[in-house]
Amino acid sequence: MACDLQELKHVPLFALLDDEEAAVLASQVEMRRFAPRQRIYKMGDPSGLAYVMISGRVRVSTVDEDHQEVIVDEPSHGEFFGFASMLEKTPHQTDAIALEETTCLEVSRDDIAVLLQRKPLAGMDMLTVLGKQFHASQQLVRLRANRHPNEIIEEEATFGERVADSVSQFGGSWTFIITFAVVGSVYTGVNILLGKTAWDPYPFILLNLFLSLLAAIQAPVIMMSQNRQDTKDRLRGELDFDVNRRAASDIQGLARKLNLLGDKIGDIEDLLREKHSGNVLPGPTI
Repeated sequence: MACDLQELKHVPLFALLDDEEAAVLASQVEMRRFAPRQRIYKMGDPSGLAYVMISGRVRVSTVDEDHQEVIVDEPSHGEFFGFASMLEKTPHQTDAIALEETTCLEVSRDDIAVLLQRKPLAGMDMLTVLGKQFHASQQLVRLRANRHPNEIIEEEATFGERVADSVSQFGGSWTFIITFAVVGSVYTGVNILLGKTAWDPYPFILLNLFLSLLAAIQAPVIMMSQNRQDTKDRLRGELDFDVNRRAASDIQGLARKLNLLGDKIGDIEDLLREKHSGNVLPGPTI
């Protein structure tokens, strides 16, 4: 569907264009309408097209190494999505789905080149869009970094592992020490007072048997809990490594895109400077 000139000029990114420039761009871009739950593009799609939100609602998401969907962006009116893949001519790294009746402008790399040639300052608006996406990526990294490994392990813990944690927690507390001391003192005191009628006279053989059994059972239970703690520490280290690696990859990718935009804007400035120099009339000769 052809793009209407008035709708194009309501997009903040193209608001600075005059009528002639807007008409040229409107003749190149297309207006696309998407039904609710319709996929705009999918991860790995080599279409090389970007979109500008006009109306509706879109969710841009990806899938992490845990096979969980991560929402990257929900662009508002006038914002780009799929912009980086379009500039780099690489397959899309995200999925974009229309959540409701949505209207978008479909923009190609050539359309952006024409826009920058006619209105170089529009490049600053695009850099602003990339800056917002960069901040959104940083926020995403911070949120992912807040994933608590204990919560992840607790979700997968079996009943026996939960019992081992409870026993280990109780056995290493002052409550256990005080309770053990009180019960042991009462037990030995009662048997001493009963004398020959005691069920466990000195040297308290039955009590020693109970203590030996308790130590024999408690030791492997505590080792089970320690193994789970080692698992938590290892998972915490793996999550830290994954977050650092993703952050480094995102920053490097955004740096490449910013450098690419800077080079393109520099080329356009050189072209405009050459055209301006060519239009200057030579002065009178003496």
